[in-house]
Amino acid sequence: MAVDEATRAVIDLMSEFFPKGEGPWDPVAARRVLASVPSPDPLPVGRVEDRDAAGVPVRVYWPPEGTEGTEGTEGTEGTEGGRPLVVYFHGGGFTLGSLDSHDGVCRQICTGSGAVVVAADYRLAPEHPYPAAVEDAFAVTRWAHEQAAGLGADPGALVVAGDSAGGNLATVTCLRAREEGGPPIVLQVLVYPATDATRHWRSYDQNGEGYFLTTAHMRWFWDCYQPDRERRGEPYSSPLGADVSGLPPALVITAGHDPLRDEGEAYARHLRHCGVETETVRYEGLFHGFFGTGSVLPAAADATDRVCAAIRALK
Repeated sequence: MAVDEATRAVIDLMSEFFPKGEGPWDPVAARRVLASVPSPDPLPVGRVEDRDAAGVPVRVYWPPEGTEGTEGTEGTEGTEGGRPLVVYFHGGGFTLGSLDSHDGVCRQICTGSGAVVVAADYRLAPEHPYPAAVEDAFAVTRWAHEQAAGLGADPGALVVAGDSAGGNLATVTCLRAREEGGPPIVLQVLVYPATDATRHWRSYDQNGEGYFLTTAHMRWFWDCYQPDRERRGEPYSSPLGADVSGLPPALVITAGHDPLRDEGEAYARHLRHCGVETETVRYEGLFHGFFGTGSVLPAAADATDRVCAAIRALK
């Protein structure tokens, strides 16, 4: 399915602020350009607070009063209740992205699901290569579970979620939690996840140019994050090669015009093959980076609604 005119306009606009050419690029300069992108007016939530989670900066979002499942709580701490707790890992190839870049996404999930959302500001490559982000992601997830009651959330309704590199960190966190005896995660939401650094997929040939994320970007991201090519196949780097049996149920969302489409869908098949309950949804006319653009792209709004519905169903 070809991208429509509105989608092409969004791709072109987003591409203006993203690294161009074949690279390699200066990550500090690239982050500076991304930070200059004008932000829309933030979606109101109940409350937002920056905190420290075992040495990792996080941003906590509480849903507004009257959000489904949160009546009478007003997003306050110490509430006995059944709100899900979502730990969110932003995308950006392990090299770019921040709490600010995905603030809108976290607000949408918070208001749409009625969950408390904890966004993790994990360390970025190349200054902090693999496995720094893995360590930070697990530390934040463990902290969120330990602090759940104080945050007004249900420690038994812990969700990990993320897009792109964040999807990788979400499912790798599930692997670590299984191997280390917790915390207990009940759902993983993986939005166009990066799952395999060891091979060149057909979707790279089909979508590696002209759809925001490029093959050159992915080459640079992996070179920054995992410079030791001999280690790229490790389970915490490329979870497609991991034993994923016993992981929590998964919602995997992919985009038709995404270099990462095939590895994301291969990972979903791998989860199902290993007995993990998995739902896969491909948005044919969309691209890598669409998540959070629902204000202008109806299909992207549908994806957000689907994620929020999966989280609400945990109540």
